[in-house]
Amino acid sequence: MTTAQPLDVQPTPLALLLLGRESDPKSERGVECPGDLPSPSDPDLVARARAAKEKLGDKVFILGHHYQRDEVIEFADVTGDSFKLARDAAAKPEAEYIVFCGVHFMAESADILTSDAQKVVLPDLAAGCSMADMATAEQVAECWDALTEAGIAGSTVPVSYMNSSADIKAFTGKHGGTICTSSNAKKALEWAFEQGEKVLFLPDQHLGRNTAVRDMGMSLDDCVVYNPHKPNGGLTAEQLRGAKMILWRGHCSVHGRFSLDSVNDVRERIPGVNVLVHPECKHEVVAAADYVGSTEYIIKALEAAPAGSKWAIGTELNLVKRLANRFAAEDKEVVFLDKTVCFCSTMNRIDLPHLVWTLESLAEGNLVNQIQVDKETESFAKLALERMLALP
Repeated sequence: MTTAQPLDVQPTPLALLLLGRESDPKSERGVECPGDLPSPSDPDLVARARAAKEKLGDKVFILGHHYQRDEVIEFADVTGDSFKLARDAAAKPEAEYIVFCGVHFMAESADILTSDAQKVVLPDLAAGCSMADMATAEQVAECWDALTEAGIAGSTVPVSYMNSSADIKAFTGKHGGTICTSSNAKKALEWAFEQGEKVLFLPDQHLGRNTAVRDMGMSLDDCVVYNPHKPNGGLTAEQLRGAKMILWRGHCSVHGRFSLDSVNDVRERIPGVNVLVHPECKHEVVAAADYVGSTEYIIKALEAAPAGSKWAIGTELNLVKRLANRFAAEDKEVVFLDKTVCFCSTMNRIDLPHLVWTLESLAEGNLVNQIQVDKETESFAKLALERMLALP
């Protein structure tokens, strides 16, 4: 009988990235977080966070995205969606440190919009965004080459979702386009179609499709999906020339999980329920929902809802749980749309140990995890953002 030999298994580069090891400066995920983190079981974490924040005083301004854990939101000076938070940071010039409890592209946007004297910090550099990673600068450049060869680049306006890297925002600004959020996507597309005949929408195909079809009256046939992993995006020149909306093949890993079955199931389980979903959901989910809107829209809709109403929400679970607890006292039933638990895994990388480590480091005069966008990228990205700010 032979003795089994131990397997010599080496993790792949992708596996290391997903584990938060090694580094890839062009990726929205999987870069190291240096330093010794306090233990998650440390009973003094809350007290330590309070003490460090108090020591820093007005030098620090903490931003908390809606999808963050409650233990992190507790220490946020303001909460909101990605763009609101970036603007809040820019409106706080006296704060030397902007601690962004969100993901990498959000911190980049804050760095672009804040002054050079301010330093933007991300508590865990591995807090990225899989959607933003689905469009790289090299891939988008190849796409633009394909549009050029098809003879339509000159009549195509790029519109990039806020959930994109600084490189993609810079490409958008350089090519005459604008940025959009889930709240103003329709206005951004209306502006774009005043500038050209077609739109290249990056990187979330679902927000682009839902806005074009649901809000602007286009047909699904007006949309094609460009797949960066296929030659020419998997499209013929004729298909590119015939489309009004060229949608990038990207999606949100959280919102993409909701299905038509989720909607049908919750309607059976909770008679009279209102289904409210984020526009990053698939088109069939959005078409079956009662209401569709951004995170800010979702919050305001529940605030305005009558007592006794029932709501199934299709967005990230941390926010849904927080809303359920908040509105229970007003006799509003709020449930998660899907029966499967679905947190945003990269958002959840920002936890109390990372926040404590960040604040204590800053309080000791050690700048950690600074997010900096190079000047050329910043200038073109800011141009695209300013075009969005100028939208009516």
